[in-house]
Amino acid sequence: MTFSQKAFSLLQYPLPHHALSRLTGRFAQCDNPWVKDPLIKAFIKRFKVDMSQALEPDPTAYATFNDFFTRALKADARPLGEGLLSPADGTLSQYGHLTAGQLVQAKGHTFSAQTLLGGDSALAEEFMGGSFATVYLSPSDYHRVHMPVTGTLREMIYVPGRLFSVNQATANYVPGLFARNERLVCIFDTENGPMAMVLVGAMIVAAIETVWSGQVTPLSGHPQRMQFGQPIVLERGAEMGRFKLGSTVVMCFAKPINFDNNPLGAKVEMGQHLGSP
Repeated sequence: MTFSQKAFSLLQYPLPHHALSRLTGRFAQCDNPWVKDPLIKAFIKRFKVDMSQALEPDPTAYATFNDFFTRALKADARPLGEGLLSPADGTLSQYGHLTAGQLVQAKGHTFSAQTLLGGDSALAEEFMGGSFATVYLSPSDYHRVHMPVTGTLREMIYVPGRLFSVNQATANYVPGLFARNERLVCIFDTENGPMAMVLVGAMIVAAIETVWSGQVTPLSGHPQRMQFGQPIVLERGAEMGRFKLGSTVVMCFAKPINFDNNPLGAKVEMGQHLGSP
């Protein structure tokens, strides 16, 4: 790690993460054209966002920056591959087996499935001997999250935490980054056993939404478990949530997954073949 990357990570510890994110959220929800249009255009230019795949390619047509950031894509923009699908556009930053209940964050850094899933040892036990994969969403990526396989929602767990930036620098330096940040844990039952979809927040991430409950974070400073009366079944490739800015999706599977030698650091698109049960 370079000195600048280490300094960038260290300087984040004293910052008021949640206050900065709330402030960003207010700007992102501003519907004044004099504010949101220049902001959207500057963002597109800075991060080289490809608007040709967007269902609405005109930047000025979005009511707010958040509407632009969570934009829908054209129906044929992401054809579904075979087997296990990538849940989002992004970078495949890590994957592997849950050895002794540990996930790899970066070289030399691991964290426990139990901590990631909110501290429930019985829930974490269901994933022992299984696999995990992490997809990091950059600012230029499509920010809706989809189902890698068909699943029935069992429960949703909101886990409060810090909001460190999520990138390679912080992954290399901040211990247990994904298990320290605020996150939303969605447990699904699938034909191959339970699957956890963990949507990890980050600095300036204004909120996380799901298709069944709308905006979920920020809620409070205490973990909250939520179950829903009617069965919620989401088909493979269906949208399950979205980030209003940021961040990362961590998937845990109860059974081993063959990731077909996908290279770490490879760019992936939602619906792309990721592996096979």
